[in-house]
Amino acid sequence: MTANATAQLKLPNIKTELPGPKAKEVVEKDHRYVSPSYTRSYPLVIKRGWGAIIEDVDGNLFLDFNAGVAVLATGHAHPEIVKTIAEQAADFVHIAGADYYYPQLSDLAEKLEKETPGDHPKRVHFGNSGAEAVETAIKVAMFHRRRQKFIAFFGSFHGRTLGALSMTSSKSAQRLGFGRAALDVTHIPYPNYKRYTGPLTEEEYGIECARVIEDRLFKTTCPADEVAGIIVEPVQGEGGYLVPPASFMKELRRICDETGIVLICDEVQAGMGRTGKLWAVEHHDVVPDVICSAKGIASGVPLSATIARADMMNWHVGAHASTFGGNPVAIAASLKTFELLHGGLLQNCADMGERMMAGLRKLQTKYSKYILDVRGRGLMIGVEFVSDINTRKADFELRNQIEQECFLRGLIVLGCGESSIRFSPPFVIDEEQVDCALRIFDESIAAGLQHRGHPFFEPDYNETGG
Repeated sequence: MTANATAQLKLPNIKTELPGPKAKEVVEKDHRYVSPSYTRSYPLVIKRGWGAIIEDVDGNLFLDFNAGVAVLATGHAHPEIVKTIAEQAADFVHIAGADYYYPQLSDLAEKLEKETPGDHPKRVHFGNSGAEAVETAIKVAMFHRRRQKFIAFFGSFHGRTLGALSMTSSKSAQRLGFGRAALDVTHIPYPNYKRYTGPLTEEEYGIECARVIEDRLFKTTCPADEVAGIIVEPVQGEGGYLVPPASFMKELRRICDETGIVLICDEVQAGMGRTGKLWAVEHHDVVPDVICSAKGIASGVPLSATIARADMMNWHVGAHASTFGGNPVAIAASLKTFELLHGGLLQNCADMGERMMAGLRKLQTKYSKYILDVRGRGLMIGVEFVSDINTRKADFELRNQIEQECFLRGLIVLGCGESSIRFSPPFVIDEEQVDCALRIFDESIAAGLQHRGHPFFEPDYNETGG
């Protein structure tokens, strides 16, 4: 089948039992040789992909509404990304940016200064992953402020390397067996207005959540003049795709301004257009001191960037570097990604996000006893399931069952938070694919309710990260 003929296929088509015979062989080999710490929710074994479609090794077609965990903003094998990668690789694949110069590195740094919030001068440090971007932000804050403490939020995911893991508060399994945290970090609740039962409005609630820092932490365990930074996801990813009130982010900015604390926005999952704007923090009209970016920044090629105020990233030569960070192939892919986003994909993300949200809210009405919330921005959407709407008890089992039912019907989604399913498809999806995903999701909810308590696959840890 030619590449053009393949590209015409844009809906799921399941031909074998799942997993198929070839997929089973790969899974068995993987279990023998690959670290068991990896998290796999179901046995998807990919052969190739195009647009929002994945073909597995047995010829089954899946509609990918996860995009490699919010990475493939431009879709699988976008022809312009593939061409750009090939052209750069033909020139040179690698030269360590920490030791040598090449124009692509400074070109992307210049673009990131212009494309991130705030008109102040900035500097950029390149790495390979979201965790590395966070580690860099941690070091920037500590070096600039000469302070040691940090504040983060429950439900957050910032990475699994030891510094980033100190900030992470997503699941206990991520910390189990690794002893004390490497850094002095205090966690507080992240806003979740749907689970708030008090008298405050949503904006008042957002302010109240932020003021815990002033009213409690500064007075007890975290003296303000010892706190280097507050790290926050403008939309919380692994914690359940939670969207905070704008007042929450504005209040964090005020607190940081008044105390000299560095405000770090982790945009690893929410950034690069995922919420319909280039950066999720733009929805809140807040300018952070440091932004961490990865995942979608290079359309699937490993790259991360930490963008900081120039006066903060004023450290000495040798203070921080990376052999592979800012790899020229990755940077070329990133520059092309920005071009594609501004060429229409960012707008399509916003448009398809509205269509997806409208359809999911209809399903919320249909399954009103079991869907607590449909939330999100752009194509970063979460649906939270409960065992009963009156008790609001998170239903982890039902969420997992629905996730498996989606897989069996050819729709790729993943869980997040206690009992939510996330939708983070490529920005190339169209109306037909959105409507197909909604139909499959509807069928999967119905089947999940019918078969709850009978899991298909093991293990089913249901946790992924960046």
